[in-house]
Amino acid sequence: MAKATKKKALGRGLSALLKDPENDIVSAKDKNADKVVGSIVELDIDTIEVNPHQPRTSFNEDTLKELASSIKELGVIQPITVRKLSFNKYQLVSGERRYRASKLVGLKTIPAYIRIANDQETLEMALVENIQRQDLDPIEIALSYQRLLEEIDLTQERLSERVGKNRSTISNYLRLLKLDPIIQTGMRDGFLSMGHGRAIINIKDQEVQLGIYEKVIAEELSVRETEKLVRSVQQGKDKKSAAKPPKLSKEMKAAAKEFSDYFGAKIDVKVNKKGSGKIVIPFSSEEDFKRLEKLINS
Repeated sequence: MAKATKKKALGRGLSALLKDPENDIVSAKDKNADKVVGSIVELDIDTIEVNPHQPRTSFNEDTLKELASSIKELGVIQPITVRKLSFNKYQLVSGERRYRASKLVGLKTIPAYIRIANDQETLEMALVENIQRQDLDPIEIALSYQRLLEEIDLTQERLSERVGKNRSTISNYLRLLKLDPIIQTGMRDGFLSMGHGRAIINIKDQEVQLGIYEKVIAEELSVRETEKLVRSVQQGKDKKSAAKPPKLSKEMKAAAKEFSDYFGAKIDVKVNKKGSGKIVIPFSSEEDFKRLEKLINS
């Protein structure tokens, strides 16, 4: 199940909490602040404003459109980060390209990490504690490392000391974020291990990455077999794996959207070259699973 989407679903309850004037959270010490700090929340995109002090002022229109197209198909894989200004009003901290691309495709909400006035230390503690958990997938760990580097402004050396990991280990996790979003989702779903991801990341072309990914899944290749396949592709010996993976037909895309609307979650539809495939319905908790079960049986 796609964990990225799971967290988005979980954020809907927090969204309602933040819209309640009687529970306005302005400090890390406020009631329910612990539910917000370090969590992913679905925010109305119109409640977010761009930081006027953002050093980056120009955005490549073509790459922005490409990102918008990806978001339209897959949703926002990596949440943005915002700072709470006042009741139901936020300012962008990081993720302006994702924010702009989401507005471009007409999204009404966007997954976000919320920071409040004095939550810096709390956020760092939550992220470091989160990394120590045993049930995290490699992408979740990589995202936590990235947030500590970017939002807490740690150097890799300081981060290494803070989490008790070698710098090379941290670098290997961070490199996974260069994988195509579909492959990242596959890792979060448990279809690929970190070893598979580390092998595929040696291919720079993301379309070629996807071709390899499809073959790894279809043939259930081991990490060693995947490494061998990557070397073969790099040497130009395996053109078949370098081919683009099949895309969903318009009818299947429309059906996938209907499924997503019905279940209230981003439904992932995968198809192979033979025309068969699978539908993945993510859930965020046992209660959410029971909700989906009722919808399926109704």
